[in-house]
Amino acid sequence: MTDSVIISPDVSWSDLSLPTPIALGVMASGKGSNFVAVANAIREGKLNAEIKVVIYNKAQAKVKEKAEALGIPTVFCNHRDYSHREAFDEVLVETLKAYQVHWIVMAGWMRVVTPVLINAFPDRLINIHPSLLPSFKGIDGVKQALAAEVKIAGCTVHLVRLEVDSGPILMQAAVPILADDTEATLHQRIQTQEYAILPRAIALAAQSCLIS
Repeated sequence: MTDSVIISPDVSWSDLSLPTPIALGVMASGKGSNFVAVANAIREGKLNAEIKVVIYNKAQAKVKEKAEALGIPTVFCNHRDYSHREAFDEVLVETLKAYQVHWIVMAGWMRVVTPVLINAFPDRLINIHPSLLPSFKGIDGVKQALAAEVKIAGCTVHLVRLEVDSGPILMQAAVPILADDTEATLHQRIQTQEYAILPRAIALAAQSCLIS
């Protein structure tokens, strides 16, 4: 099997123009590679947007350094400081609104969100997940796919709903599983497609919102 990839919907950047920049907030828990993909799409003039703030919830998260290197404000919100998820999400909402954010991208945000956040930004909360949803929801999507011995894996960008990894799908990339794939090699190839589809899915969501 060759390592051919299918992206759907396969829309070009020329079809995803936005009349005015959209104000993005990014929430990340780790190294921030998906954040960088979005920032690069903006810098290259593909995605008409501005990242207003990056929120991270782990002190050691590498996304902080990457955002600061680009001159983007960062805010540390430690979920361990709050007794329940709703209280934490209230702080997230306050922070995002303080930075006048209209769209939120969960780029490796390893926290389950509550109605507090979802309802504050209805249909404007975007997540990326390393599987072809609705298959293999939750953690370890790549590991789940290998264990199930499926032939195709991939990634999905979707709008966030209360049930984990269940919202309307914006864009997907299908990645064939090769005979010698390990969790690490497959995850690396899936991540490459995450970087390709996340910025485009953001533009697609914003464009659809403007049309409706």
